[in-house]
Amino acid sequence: MNAKTAALRSGLARGWIEFKQTWTNSEDLIGQVVFLVLLVGTVFFMRNATLPGTSLSLGAATVPGLLGAGIVFNGLTGAAGYLAVDREDGTLLRAKATPHGMLGYLTGKTVGLSLTQVSGVVVTLIPCLFLYGSTLAPDGAWSYLNLLWVLALGLFATMPIGAALGSLTTSARSTGLIALPVMGLGAISGIFYPITALPEWVQGVAQVFPMYWLGLGMRSALLPDSAVVAEIGQSWRPLPTLGVLVAWSVIGLALAPVLLRRMARREAGSSVAQRREKAMQRVG
Repeated sequence: MNAKTAALRSGLARGWIEFKQTWTNSEDLIGQVVFLVLLVGTVFFMRNATLPGTSLSLGAATVPGLLGAGIVFNGLTGAAGYLAVDREDGTLLRAKATPHGMLGYLTGKTVGLSLTQVSGVVVTLIPCLFLYGSTLAPDGAWSYLNLLWVLALGLFATMPIGAALGSLTTSARSTGLIALPVMGLGAISGIFYPITALPEWVQGVAQVFPMYWLGLGMRSALLPDSAVVAEIGQSWRPLPTLGVLVAWSVIGLALAPVLLRRMARREAGSSVAQRREKAMQRVG
C-alpha cells in the first residue's frame, strides 16, 4: 500500500470516527436535539397557515427550504470552523508533517461533515413526514431520488467554499463573520415565505447564491406540483438549479485546493504558538 492510499484510508476512518462522535458526544448531541426541536416546532406552529395561492400548509412548504438552508449554513460555517479550530490547536501542523497528511486530513473532514449533513437531513425529515404525511414526498421513491441529487450537489456547492473561507480566517472567533452573511441570505432566499413576495431586485440577489437554489431543488423534490405557483415563473426550473449548483461547485473546487495549499505552507510551530498565546491572553 502506497502512502497516498494509506492517507486516504486513514482519512475515511477518521471521518467515520468524527461522525460517530457527533451522535455520541453529549454536547454535540444536545445541540442536535435542540436544533431539531426548534425546527420541528417552527413548522408545527405554521401548519394552519397556507401557502399563498394554494391549500398547501405553509409549514409543509417551509420544510424543504429549511433543509436547504441548513446544508448551506453547516457546509460553509462547519468547514470553515473545523479549519480555524484545527489551525489553532496544531492539528493542521501535525497533518502537514506526515506524508500526504493534508490529503488524509481533508478526506476525513469531508467524510465526517458530509455524513453529519446527510444524517441531519434524515433526522429532521422523519418527524416532518409524520407531521405532514403524504404532503411531503408525494411521489414516493422518485421524490427521494430527486432529493438525493439536490443534496449531493448542495454538499459540493458549499463545503469547498466553506473550506476556502476557513483558510482565510485568522482565528476560530473570526468564523462568526461567515455566519452573519449566511443568515442574511436566509432572510432573502424564500426559506420562511415565498421569494416572489420580495422585491425583484432582492430576488435577483438571492438567485446568485446557492441557498435559494438548494431550497428550490428540495421543494421540487418534496412538495406536490401545486406548490409551484408560489415560485418565480411558476416553475421548478430544474436546469437552472443544476447549472447554478454546479457552477458554485466548480468555483469551490477550483479555489479551495489553492487556498488550502497556501494556508498549509504558512503553518509552522511559531505561528501555532503565537495563536495559542493570543488565545490565552483573551481567556486571561
